[in-house]
Amino acid sequence: MPAKHTGFKDFVLDQLADIRSITVRAMFGGYGLYREATFFGIIHKDRLYFKVTETTLSRYKEQGMKPFRPNAKQTLKSFYEVPIDVLEDAEALAQWATEAAER
Repeated sequence: MPAKHTGFKDFVLDQLADIRSITVRAMFGGYGLYREATFFGIIHKDRLYFKVTETTLSRYKEQGMKPFRPNAKQTLKSFYEVPIDVLEDAEALAQWATEAAER
């Protein structure tokens, strides 16, 4: 089944246009975001999730964001939803994406 919600995916990619080396691959009925070989983001059901670290997790939780749940039985606590105000601010989104893609 092909991944849907390409309008949202295109919006996210436009917002991240200033970051080089970002690629997208269809996965889980959504899309995976990669910077070079690093998997750092998920687009699923018109929501964006970034990989979190011990350093960045509190920022997501402080804004009431939840971990990625592709289905009722699975939760990926290493990926949290990006707040809408960050998503709409290309500069802030690029900063959060860069942090998510760092190892």
